[in-house]
Amino acid sequence: MIEIEGFEWDGGNWPKCGKHGLSKADIEHAVQSATFRIPDPNPSEPRFRTASRAPNGRPVFIVYVLRERKGLFYLRPLSARYMHGKEVRRYEQFEQKLA
Repeated sequence: MIEIEGFEWDGGNWPKCGKHGLSKADIEHAVQSATFRIPDPNPSEPRFRTASRAPNGRPVFIVYVLRERKGLFYLRPLSARYMHGKEVRRYEQFEQKLA
């Protein structure tokens, strides 16, 4: 298990994540409360996908990468958005299986 020191935000990732109506706090909350992660098929670098809920209860889909600096790991969100209807139904079925 890797300990995450914090989140990495800058002018490269924040505009892309923020354009879908989520705040940094929403995204950080969703990642911290996520119960799973799966590899993203991006061939250029190891990325992960997860889904969780924002503080307002709406399901969120997030793609992120882990970056290491000076022996510490930071989570860098690459994309974050509220889920679409079909995705919400599938996520809610997944949540029910975990309960």
